[in-house]
Amino acid sequence: MEFWRGAEKPARSVYNGALVAGSSLGRVSLSLRAISPLDGRYAAKTAPLQPYLSEWALFKYRILVEARWLLALSRHDGVAELRRFTDREAELLLALHRDFDDEAAGRIKAIEAETRHDVKAVEYYIRERLGGTTLRDITSWTHFALTSDDINNLAYAMMFRDAMREVWQGAAASLLAGIAALADSAAGHSMLARTHGQPATPTTLGKEMAVFLVRLRRQLSGIQDQEYLGKLNGAVGAYNAHLVAYPAMDWRRLSQSFVEGLGLSWNPLTTQIEPHDYLAELAHGLARFNTILLDFCRDMWSYIGLGYFQQLAVAGETGSSTMPHKVNPIDFENAEANLGMSNAVLGHLAGALPISRMQRDLSDSSALRNFGAGLAHGYLALRSAERGVHKVAVDRDALEADLEDAWEVLGEAVQTVLRKHQRSDAYERLKALTRGKAITRETYLEFVRALDIPPADKARLLQLSPAEYTGMAAELAKRAVIEDG
Repeated sequence: MEFWRGAEKPARSVYNGALVAGSSLGRVSLSLRAISPLDGRYAAKTAPLQPYLSEWALFKYRILVEARWLLALSRHDGVAELRRFTDREAELLLALHRDFDDEAAGRIKAIEAETRHDVKAVEYYIRERLGGTTLRDITSWTHFALTSDDINNLAYAMMFRDAMREVWQGAAASLLAGIAALADSAAGHSMLARTHGQPATPTTLGKEMAVFLVRLRRQLSGIQDQEYLGKLNGAVGAYNAHLVAYPAMDWRRLSQSFVEGLGLSWNPLTTQIEPHDYLAELAHGLARFNTILLDFCRDMWSYIGLGYFQQLAVAGETGSSTMPHKVNPIDFENAEANLGMSNAVLGHLAGALPISRMQRDLSDSSALRNFGAGLAHGYLALRSAERGVHKVAVDRDALEADLEDAWEVLGEAVQTVLRKHQRSDAYERLKALTRGKAITRETYLEFVRALDIPPADKARLLQLSPAEYTGMAAELAKRAVIEDG
């Protein structure tokens, strides 16, 4: 069945065995047929990552590496047999990457269908494109002295680096800005804390938000400092072919210069493949960030359930198919699900990618293609959590009502003052009064008035209420926002 039946049938082409349709109806048909929700239901939301994490992107970055390597060789005095390119020719060569489009991707896939080798298909595509230019005489130099992973490891490193810096990190920073705003605005909003799910010493809502802000910022800082490594050293990592062709050249120095020229950190010693240790580090860093964000989402879900936050109703949105009153915390629930998926993928890849049989096997090739899925699920979670943060408003009445029903939490304050005055039975007396019991304001005041303690301390306890027993919570929240902002 064709979904565009009855409408104008769109122009189409084949890319990687899938229909690329020109109309919105055609795009809907593709979306509904997608196996992964990343490319189906969530395709519009993950679109910012497509220029960096798709197969299309992998082709484009591979072309960049091949073109830059060819240009580097032409500019090296030690490679006498390769002429130096003119400025116009250098621009023409680099334009293969800059002007890369769907037609170019489709052509590479067509070549790959014959070669059954994706990197070789890129090499042949470059040769084909240069064959009609003034560079036709140097096409045999394409992919000179390289093995496939010399191209792939550099392409993937740039893809992941750019996806993180251009998309993921910005989304993370935006979410943290939302959490910081919550922490700041609710810094002084007293809240009944819960330990083991039970009423506990009061805090402020803003201080609890600030805890997550600081935790997440610490992980984000580590992610921002992540190195992205690359290598270019041939079939077994020892420049064998390079030295046979040009034994007098300092290939190690050229490799370092080339890799660092791509904005990557040079790995000087590898097997045939870059060992992906840095990707395991990145995966672990992302997983830690995800885990803290998952903790945040579950707490937000609980606070919404307690009524501390009210969710803003969105016009036209349905909360339940049968209960029209409901406004469900779907953004935090969606984030929770995608964080789980992200960590499942990243956890597997962190353990799998650094392992390769001897010089190499192809397990990393398939695994690397799924790294983007781990990033994309995490990115979806960031956006969902951010939407959730911006859709909540503090219900101060609910906060105050909860506190007013929990005078027993002042037992900690009273027994601490009694300990100050060396009352050895302080804890036991308050335990008898409060454990497992809900006491009233009157019960509390009656107990305090009967205490044999100095007047100043007694007056302070008599003036205390659950809403005022928040210690330095407000100050800590404000300080965290300022220091972390």
